[in-house]
Amino acid sequence: MKLVSLGDNVCDCYLDEGVFYPGGQAVNVAVDAKRSGAERSAYLGVLADDDRATYLRDCMAKEGVELDRARCAHGTTAGPGVRLVNGDRQFFAGARDTVAHLLGLRIAREDLEYLSGFDVCHTTNEAGIDHELARIHQAVTVSYDFSDSFDDEVLERVCPNVDIAFFSTARIGADGIDALIEKAHALGCKVVVATRGEEGSTCSDGKTRHEQGICQVDAIDTMGAGDSFAAAFLVRYLDTDDIAQAMAFAAERAAHTCTLRGAFGYGKRI
Repeated sequence: MKLVSLGDNVCDCYLDEGVFYPGGQAVNVAVDAKRSGAERSAYLGVLADDDRATYLRDCMAKEGVELDRARCAHGTTAGPGVRLVNGDRQFFAGARDTVAHLLGLRIAREDLEYLSGFDVCHTTNEAGIDHELARIHQAVTVSYDFSDSFDDEVLERVCPNVDIAFFSTARIGADGIDALIEKAHALGCKVVVATRGEEGSTCSDGKTRHEQGICQVDAIDTMGAGDSFAAAFLVRYLDTDDIAQAMAFAAERAAHTCTLRGAFGYGKRI
């Protein structure tokens, strides 16, 4: 299975510890896909040229993530602040004059040719490329993480160009989840995954619903758990076409991530 993850990169700054960790939804999925057994995993996004970006590149290289078409721009890497409260993360705004805030990713014809060499392109609500999804979808299967940022306008704009959709739904209740899954399918999504925090997750392929509980671990940090879940699900599902197996594997990998500091480790002093 070959995955390319398209979108954001950051350094999550743990303010109480004085340590930053490489991250960003798209980076996390690229790393976690490789850790979950992907034959190839690549990241495509706009990296800065400061020391933190160099560290990000080095960490991804150590994990076997390809960066063949990642951009490099003059500027600084985004560094949101993070504090852990009872093992859960709370974010604090960092600087707003970073590469992530000032520059957007544009998709060239050569990028589409590159993307077509993968089994799936995963992207997110943080990538800033919703306007490019139709072109990307013509070249490759698209997976999209909406996180908890979706309304009818977003769904109607994005879902027609998404094959596999991930939603964070811990706050909307069972009836809301049912309605969301039905709407996403009606708009074109073939597979819909709704994660529900401590209550586990639900997946629908339009015919059957699959329920998956969480795996119990001594969690120390939930950063990146959802990204680990998405990456592991994609790897196992696209390898086996077995949703139940993919959901169980994703739950295991997400639980393991909760035992690590940062999204996938590599802490460095701020």
